[in-house]
Amino acid sequence: MRYVLLAALVGLLAACSGGSDDQASSPATQKGAQLPEWVKETLTARAGPDVAATMGSEDFAVGDNRVVFLVVRENGALVQSPAATVEYASEGEQPRTAKALLQPLGAHEHAHGDDAEPHDHLDVTDVYVAHVDTPKPGRYWFVAGPAGEKIQAVGSLEVQEHSVSPALGAKAPASDNPTLGTGPAKEITTAHPPDTELLRYSIADSIRAHAPFVVVFATPEFCVSRVCGPTVEVVEKVAGKFARSGIRFIHVEIYKDNDPKKGFNRWVQEWNLPTEPWVFLVDAAGVIRGKFEGAVSVDELETAVREDLRTAP
Repeated sequence: MRYVLLAALVGLLAACSGGSDDQASSPATQKGAQLPEWVKETLTARAGPDVAATMGSEDFAVGDNRVVFLVVRENGALVQSPAATVEYASEGEQPRTAKALLQPLGAHEHAHGDDAEPHDHLDVTDVYVAHVDTPKPGRYWFVAGPAGEKIQAVGSLEVQEHSVSPALGAKAPASDNPTLGTGPAKEITTAHPPDTELLRYSIADSIRAHAPFVVVFATPEFCVSRVCGPTVEVVEKVAGKFARSGIRFIHVEIYKDNDPKKGFNRWVQEWNLPTEPWVFLVDAAGVIRGKFEGAVSVDELETAVREDLRTAP
């Protein structure tokens, strides 16, 4: 019976790879893909249901990758144990282990320490984040087991030689995005109320001024994925912590004329972003020092700003 369920899970992973807003695995999981033997054995040995991981990131390259995902029960509730063990491997290799931590999004805060009780939410207030090392291109499978829970999630990562989005260490594209100096806030941002403090500078002006900056590509009004999170709110909160640091914080919308029907705007295209939201950290030399695909927590971003831009308020 368990193998029948595993076969159904493979079908679910394949079906969910067709471009849905909420992806229950990476888009690279192709129809007809077969679960590796180690995945089958791992799932068979564990109690509880097997579900497809709902992915919040998909641009993976050789090296360290930040993997964002949800574990969703069959009734739609989110599993929110504070940590999960992630076993992962490319095809034909033995699995390695990483740890995923539950990262709170936006203003939602409660205890997520090792002693916190597992609990569920129907709305997305947190995401699991794991860092995995992928030394070569190819498909990697993973099994995530939330601590204290009888459930496990299966997903896959399609790892390319190079990321689609701008790489760490690359020069940031000098996009001349709109600012309050070029138009009213209501025409620039979909945030309500307008995030005016994030609309003061353009990327191009910041590079010319040799000013370090954090730029978020996101659309608050048209965020449709269950895992996109309140990213602009997170950036605003972190910006307040660095108000006197000289670091600029910038928001760029996603769609042309803020209309999803018109597709990605030219600034998103200049940065070659395959998804949204994205956050990039750029130093005074215009070099990308950090980046986050998908939802990001205040703690993650604040720590990265301190470490990657080498400053403190």
